[in-house]
Amino acid sequence: MDKYVVAVSGGVDSVVLLDILSKQPDVNLIVAHFDHGVRYDSGIDAIFVAGLAKKYGLPFETKREELGPDVSEDKARARRYKFLREVAEKHKAQLITAHHADDVIETIAINLSRGTGWRGLAVLDSDVVRLMTGLTKSDIIDYAVSNKLDWHEDSTNFENKYLRNRIRHQTNRLEEDKKRQLLGLWSEQKSLKRLIKQETDRLVGDGPDYSRYFFIHINQSTAMECLRHIVGSRLTRPQLIKAIHAIKTTLAGKTYDAGGGVRLNFTSRNFTVELIK
Repeated sequence: MDKYVVAVSGGVDSVVLLDILSKQPDVNLIVAHFDHGVRYDSGIDAIFVAGLAKKYGLPFETKREELGPDVSEDKARARRYKFLREVAEKHKAQLITAHHADDVIETIAINLSRGTGWRGLAVLDSDVVRLMTGLTKSDIIDYAVSNKLDWHEDSTNFENKYLRNRIRHQTNRLEEDKKRQLLGLWSEQKSLKRLIKQETDRLVGDGPDYSRYFFIHINQSTAMECLRHIVGSRLTRPQLIKAIHAIKTTLAGKTYDAGGGVRLNFTSRNFTVELIK
């Protein structure tokens, strides 16, 4: 039997996801709700989601943190996922979220606005299960209305101080054909990401020793992909560039702190990676 921790905010997306999953046979569900403490009325959402869990006869896990109204989107997301992953680990379940096609497009647009590399197009590609990426926001609302579902609208969704909200105003105006093209590109980039991972697995092996000679004689972009793989994506692009230079030039017996809790230890021929935090 599949077991899922369902992230439910109380908004229409996650309410629809929960309703769809509740109708599937042989599925074990746990409802999880994270209250950021951003809005004065956010406790109402927690009560609402607790009521949903009771309605469907499901276990409920919740946590509130006082992050405050000025918290960044990135920090709020990080704290939410920390809680959700802890719940998933506790129940030995997969985490499932209600991201849909419009979320994919928004995330791509955000990354493009930040000057992303190709990885910024392969978004929402992780161990998190996302069953609704084939549905649009309109599809989801139609389902909710047809099935007479209730949901809570998050008032912060309309505040322009959040980058995602500002981007959403623009992506909502995209023609459907453009959206389909972006979703097709997203699918291609995810496939490319998997192929690159397979190739870097083959090239660098399992360690713990890695050849300095190999890194000296491959091109920069390949070296960056290989090192990114070795360090578990802990380093930014500028940190990777500097670390590759260190691999090529640092004397034997020396170490190099690359940032992100990554330390490189050198012999004349090889290097090892130490994750120090």
